[in-house]
Amino acid sequence: MTQHATTLSVLDLCSIAEGATPTTALHNALALAQHCETLGYRRFWVAEHHNMTGIASAATSVVMGYLAAGTQQIRIGSGGIMLPNHAPLQIAEQFGTLESLYPGRIDLGLGRAPGTDGITAQALRRGRTDGSDFPQMLDELRQLFAPAAPGQRLRAVPGAGLDVPIWLLGSSTFSAQLAGQLGLPFAFAGQFSPDYLFSALRLYREHFTPSEQLPTPYAMLGINAYLADDREQAHYLASSHQQAFLKLIRGTPGQLPPPTHDMESLWQPHERHQVMSTLSGSLIGDTEAVSGQLSELLERTGVNELIVNSPIYDQSERQHSYGLLKQVADAL
Repeated sequence: MTQHATTLSVLDLCSIAEGATPTTALHNALALAQHCETLGYRRFWVAEHHNMTGIASAATSVVMGYLAAGTQQIRIGSGGIMLPNHAPLQIAEQFGTLESLYPGRIDLGLGRAPGTDGITAQALRRGRTDGSDFPQMLDELRQLFAPAAPGQRLRAVPGAGLDVPIWLLGSSTFSAQLAGQLGLPFAFAGQFSPDYLFSALRLYREHFTPSEQLPTPYAMLGINAYLADDREQAHYLASSHQQAFLKLIRGTPGQLPPPTHDMESLWQPHERHQVMSTLSGSLIGDTEAVSGQLSELLERTGVNELIVNSPIYDQSERQHSYGLLKQVADAL
């Protein structure tokens, strides 16, 4: 019988609810980070998305500075920075600055997808890269964080010699294999890509080579969670994310809609199937139901940590959901 991991962290996309503004979303993110810090969550990560009217965390490192300034001990990180959108030197400087201001609290999670549509990716990358040179960019970034050698001409200031833990993020097997080979921690995006979960975890563990940063494999799994005092209410809260995803697959993404009791009137059967299969990596229910779901998930995956995304329309309901989930995890 494997021992259950109960380490919990938060993934916040800084969702902008319908009728709200990016300002509201960012203030809500800080309030959630402060709440989850008091609950004992390990880390609070925000993700880089661009040109999306429902997400306020495009300037990810700037948002991280705001969150770190308003909290005391919870680790603040990126889940993730899309490295091909940036020069490695800029990311080393940004995260070196964050680590200098908030020592021992900063995580750098890296992805290789654009985090947006093709037109926006072109605007960000100016045709420099399609992401295929991600391993080379990662190597350059890691060298910039290494202690500067005598006579080294290019330095990240601040950045060089600072201990900023690097994580690789993935929704398929590419980054899993690379993270294993480099001896880095790996985070899998199970919150929207459940199909590749087991193959990615297997490849990560099979290819793992111990490194200075990490002696043994360390895997974190992204999931969605919607908890409430009763199961019907939890499913009701989950409908906001389902509606948002439905709009996304229809090509009309927008802000996070209020929940509904009647999803059946909103989607066609094939759309329902697509949304529910994509979001199947979700915990939904009261504490009793989620306890069983969580126990089974940890048993099947053997992951070391869960990072939880809960795009719930109402801020107080969202905070309550994270509180209930922590109760469940602590009781396992």
